[in-house]
Amino acid sequence: MIADLEPARPGRWRIRVNGVVQGVGFRPFVYKAALDQGLSGWVLNDPEGVLIEIQGETSRLQRFTEVLGTEMPPLARIHELTVEEVPLLDGEQVGFVIRSSVHSGRRATVVPADSHVCTDCLAELRDPADRRYRYPFINCTNCGPRYSIIQALPYDRAQTTMAAFTMCASCAGEYVDPMDRRYHAQPNACADCGPQLLLATPEGELSRGERALGRAASALAEGLIVAVKSVGGFHLAVDARNAEAVHRLRQRKRRDSKPFAVLARDLDTVASFAEFSEAEAELLRSPARPIVLLRKRDGGLPEAVAPRNPNLGVMLPSAPHHQLLVDEPGLDALVMTSGNISGYPIVYRNEEALAQLFEIADVILYNDRDIDTRVDDSLVRYSSHPELDEPVVSFLRRARGYAPYPVEVGYELAPIVAYGAELKTTVALTEGSKVYVSQHIGDLKNDETYQSHRRTAQHLARLYGLAPRYAVCDMHPQFRATRAVLKEEGAGVEEVLLAQHHHAHMASCMAENRIDGTAVGVVFDGAGYGEDGTIWGGEFLLGDLARAERVAHLRPLMLLGGDRAVKEPVRTGFALALDAFGDTDQACEAFPGLRRLDEQQRHVFATMARRGINSPSASSMGRLFDAVAALLDVCTRAEYEAQGPVELEGLLGRDLTMAAPDQRYRFDRSRPYGPVEFDPRPMVRAVAADLAAGVDIAVISRRFHSTVVELVVEQCREIRTRSGVRTVVLSGGAFLNEFLLVNSLVELRRAGFDAHCHRQVPTNDGGIALGQVVIANARLAARQGKG
Repeated sequence: MIADLEPARPGRWRIRVNGVVQGVGFRPFVYKAALDQGLSGWVLNDPEGVLIEIQGETSRLQRFTEVLGTEMPPLARIHELTVEEVPLLDGEQVGFVIRSSVHSGRRATVVPADSHVCTDCLAELRDPADRRYRYPFINCTNCGPRYSIIQALPYDRAQTTMAAFTMCASCAGEYVDPMDRRYHAQPNACADCGPQLLLATPEGELSRGERALGRAASALAEGLIVAVKSVGGFHLAVDARNAEAVHRLRQRKRRDSKPFAVLARDLDTVASFAEFSEAEAELLRSPARPIVLLRKRDGGLPEAVAPRNPNLGVMLPSAPHHQLLVDEPGLDALVMTSGNISGYPIVYRNEEALAQLFEIADVILYNDRDIDTRVDDSLVRYSSHPELDEPVVSFLRRARGYAPYPVEVGYELAPIVAYGAELKTTVALTEGSKVYVSQHIGDLKNDETYQSHRRTAQHLARLYGLAPRYAVCDMHPQFRATRAVLKEEGAGVEEVLLAQHHHAHMASCMAENRIDGTAVGVVFDGAGYGEDGTIWGGEFLLGDLARAERVAHLRPLMLLGGDRAVKEPVRTGFALALDAFGDTDQACEAFPGLRRLDEQQRHVFATMARRGINSPSASSMGRLFDAVAALLDVCTRAEYEAQGPVELEGLLGRDLTMAAPDQRYRFDRSRPYGPVEFDPRPMVRAVAADLAAGVDIAVISRRFHSTVVELVVEQCREIRTRSGVRTVVLSGGAFLNEFLLVNSLVELRRAGFDAHCHRQVPTNDGGIALGQVVIANARLAARQGKG
């Protein structure tokens, strides 16, 4: 900032503002602020962000710059603001103007994320005297779609999917008036000139506008399933208070157990079926409108909405037509789950919805505004503990409302594209010190998701004018993205680098916490390809961004049938129990989850285990949680990923109280060669003894979880003793477990560690691409003598 200037001296300043400053009402905000201070000059958009030249008394200039940083529009985010004093212009300068956008130059502005319906627009939506009364696409510079409709930068209407709609005279007048809330609001429209709702039936009958909305609401009230086109794709909706409708949706979607998300009219409605704090209410009300995991109230909604789970995923309306639907009498809460065929990404094109979703939906409510980029709902959880200085807000999925906001790492990065992992994947690209992490893309199991993965990388590069020179992938030789990039020899990049999966988890957490030295990485997940060619997943790593050494790990578990063990965790439970007891009958009789196996199943599983037939081993903490859930008969067959661990944690009821030290189990630790190996077999035998003594499985679950937390702390103590390193990062999908994450942080800090977790990207594989970027950058820098 300019300092120590004479207050009465006139000056002229050039102000550069970078960040989320286009498409969010920043220029009219600057215009009004300049008029308020009696200053002259101009403001414009360019590829770097917003550029201002302004002239007047220095005291007024100083006040003007303060206002820029403290009173900005609600969707704006300033990443950098620089001020340069320039020569005064001769003659009297009168007035302040908004100049036309400049389209040439280096692109540095950040694409705004999709946003909610602001308070002003909501009031107009409900006002019978307003010309946009009940218009389902109402928006302004403070709200509405952004990332999902943007095709290129700068963010102008012609470069969005709104280009197909020509504004009427009234909308055009608002668009060019700097004092209007809709000045240069690119999606600006009304019922006379903008997008319209449509409703289709399987027979081809079509309704439009208010009739389409009314028919959709009637269908929901009758217990039917309605596919609803939302901001970033389609949802499948039913009345959340209608148990029969919820069951019908589960049957048609073939989704028996996985929890559904709920859209609620308002916070009063949420309070009727879930508990929430003021901080959680703020998350629900935030412009991003994420799904927030809340504690379920007994008797609120049918158990079928989220079976065997203490949580409900809840969101408030993120689009005007969502609000109109839940404002209907008797429809204050709707199940809103992803509109897709199982295993495929969310549908976002009208033609695909009409071709596919009638397999599930009775009617389809859609519109004629195209979505350019598919964006799922974001999913977050708020966690607190009396001994944590600040709460932990964790992303389980980072997408609508947050993508494609960058992660700032604090140092210059090489031009890199990272392709993430195989499951829950994202992509990431670098620019300067920023890493643009994409929205959640999904699992690369089918061609459609894979093509979406490639398109997202290309789209982000095109938006920001990036030309990566290096690519980085997971080192697993069978991962689809890895095979494709290596086969294409990097698709135009100079070099392809490979990153080990768990090191990428560790590096991701280090990057967002600005840790560039040596750290201990505690990485617990389901599976990742290890440097020795085996499956890892219960790892303690020691190292930095460039390299990490495996210093301890879980004793490998046998996965009977390979991938089948993930869907049938009873197989892993059987192998673990057999390993602990050595005798098939004794192992099966000790655990309720194994007693129901018939003689043939026991014989087949025992033969596979003893002979190693199609039974790879994995040092996976995720598979250990699977096994314990199966042994306790909580989940022997999983419909969705991590169902066993989710339901095992669910027995705790979101009560984070640790079991007393004398009530915990134990792992044996040994070091036969190389890394320390921690052996769960003593714990398995202790669990069997508790079951035989009639201990409730909820108590056993708490003891098991507490034992894993204790293992984390004790192993980190041992590493600190040998290495002197006291910085610890926690990463991997197993740390989506709230009890494990929060208590590990608390206990590590009690033990004198500087412990960190993820807050900007998911701890699961959604954060891998960020880690891959900083690993590749560190190795390139070391090679060039910079590190």
